[in-house]
Amino acid sequence: MNPDPVIVGGREIPASDISAEAQNHPAPSAEAAWEAAAEALAVRQLLIDEAERQGLEPEEARDAAGQPLTREDALIDALLAKEIHTPKADEASCQRFFDMHPERFTTPLLVEAAHILIEADPADGFAMGLATGDARTLIRQLQEDPSRFEELARTRSACPSREQGGNLGQVQSGQMVKPFETALFAMPADSISETPVRTRFGVHVIRSGHRVEPKHLPFEAVHGMIAEYLEEASYRRAVAQYIAILAEQAGVSGVALAA
Repeated sequence: MNPDPVIVGGREIPASDISAEAQNHPAPSAEAAWEAAAEALAVRQLLIDEAERQGLEPEEARDAAGQPLTREDALIDALLAKEIHTPKADEASCQRFFDMHPERFTTPLLVEAAHILIEADPADGFAMGLATGDARTLIRQLQEDPSRFEELARTRSACPSREQGGNLGQVQSGQMVKPFETALFAMPADSISETPVRTRFGVHVIRSGHRVEPKHLPFEAVHGMIAEYLEEASYRRAVAQYIAILAEQAGVSGVALAA
């Protein structure tokens, strides 16, 4: 990779510095990590240069962990404190955001789940067929006597949860593979799946337990969180705009700064 040089204030940021910084920017490719690192270092240098141009002399400052900041980091904090001023989020703005995004303020569906896994490779049709047959047999046995679920989980399940009688605890969206979740969430409380459920792990017999249905949170309960989110978003936009102005004035080359 032979990236273009990154020039800030007439000075080139060494490739070795960008390479070291890239370790702090996980990305799908080395090129993407390099670009993110180059942008971060260019932004940092722009802000330091502007703080020094303004003759700022920051007082001793500490980070969130109580550690003293470097002079450069303290300069950046002092500059942003001086130049960036954003309004507080008023109640009308918070209410509008709340009304526009109801899904963000709804508790997730929670279902107590347990299962018996008959392990099989989904790519092996014969093995999956046998596993499905075994699962159907288990379902029939449990329809006759649901109290046997833990016993059968301990003796038949290929999942480590067999040590807890197949118990998986409370499950919410995103915690299990999709076919399992879809089947579980469609089941009524305290029931056993009527048909086997196939996933990439094999074939499952599922038991659903207590359900806690989604609940829409009242505005009063989330007002503070919304205000904090809106103010942070406003601050980030203001900082990005300020950096874009500095970059244009400085004629930064070799890296595209996000506005």
